[in-house]
This record gives sequence, C-alpha cells and structure tokens, in this order.
Amino acid sequence: MSKRIAFFDFDGTITFKDTYLEFRRFAKGDVAFFTGFALNSPVMVAYVLKLIPNYWAKERMLTHYFKGMPIEDFQKVCDDFATKIVPKLIRPKAMEEIKSLQKGGVQIIIVSASFGNWIQKWTEAENLGLIATRAQIIDGRLTGKIDGKNCYGHEKVRRIAEVINIADYTEVLAYGDTAGDLPMLQLATTPFYKPFR
Repeated sequence: MSKRIAFFDFDGTITFKDTYLEFRRFAKGDVAFFTGFALNSPVMVAYVLKLIPNYWAKERMLTHYFKGMPIEDFQKVCDDFATKIVPKLIRPKAMEEIKSLQKGGVQIIIVSASFGNWIQKWTEAENLGLIATRAQIIDGRLTGKIDGKNCYGHEKVRRIAEVINIADYTEVLAYGDTAGDLPMLQLATTPFYKPFR
C-alpha cells in the first residue's frame, strides 16, 4: 500500500506575502511598525545584500518588537493574526493543491522558517502538521532570540528527520520557492519549485 507525504514551505509558497513582515505590522500598528523598520533599516539592507545571515536579521526584528513580551500576550496576538489575516494571504492555487492532496490521503506538513506561533492556529484549523522556527522563551517571556536554529535550508531537512522517517513513504512531495527550500526539495521524490505563481 502506497504511503505519501507532502512538505510545504509557507511564506511565498502558500502565501502571497512574507508573514513575518505582516505580523509585525498587525501586532504593533503602522506607526511602531514603520518606526522600527526605519531604525533597523541598516540591518535590512545588510540582509538583502547578504552581508548578514537571515537568522541574525530575524532575531534583530524579534528583539526590537517583542523582547520581554509575556508569551501569553504574544500568543494571543499570534492567534488573532492566524485567524484574521493569514487566510487572506493564502494563494488559492496552493489551497486547492492542499485540499486535493488531503482528499487523496496524503499527509501534509508545513515546514516554515517563520515562527510557528502565528501559523499554528491556521494549520490546526486545516488539519496540517507544522514544523517551524521557535522563539526562545525564558521565565515566560520572549528573549528576542531563536530557540535552536532558524528552520531554513538544511535545518528544514534536519527538523523533518526529527519527526518523520522518510523511508516509510513511497512518495515524498515538496513545495518551495526560495534557495532556503532547496534542501527540502532535494529530499522529495517529486519536488515543485514556485508551483503556484
């Protein structure tokens, strides 16, 4: 009996926009969002020019906007974002593919470099698994750091291997849209690069 599994990148593959950007704006409002963006613009320029790694830029933004925030408050905002905003960012063709695979009995796991906090409520509602970057929490508050490594590139494959034995599956599908997804795509028997554009 065939056993199939599919791994989907989230930002840019399933969504139209980067959810980390949209989440910060949703959580903090336009004034604080744009002020923070201006203050951290040198970091963003350095990231775009590939002078610093993506995890460093991600932590810098998390620190600026959310360091010290109680996890309960942060998670509430994340859940609100997942309920009110995430559905509006989903590519219709991506959702059609997910629903079609589900009807065919395919196990589906979202594998994202974004923090899982604002994706989880959506994945749960859609009956999807989730592997994502984790925010570090100490004494009930965000530290501004990543817990472990950024779920990007080869880390996606490592995190998948923690919970899934690929050898158990006769077909492995993978969907991605950036260089950070290539190791995951190479893991698949059937890879899809930018399939919903």
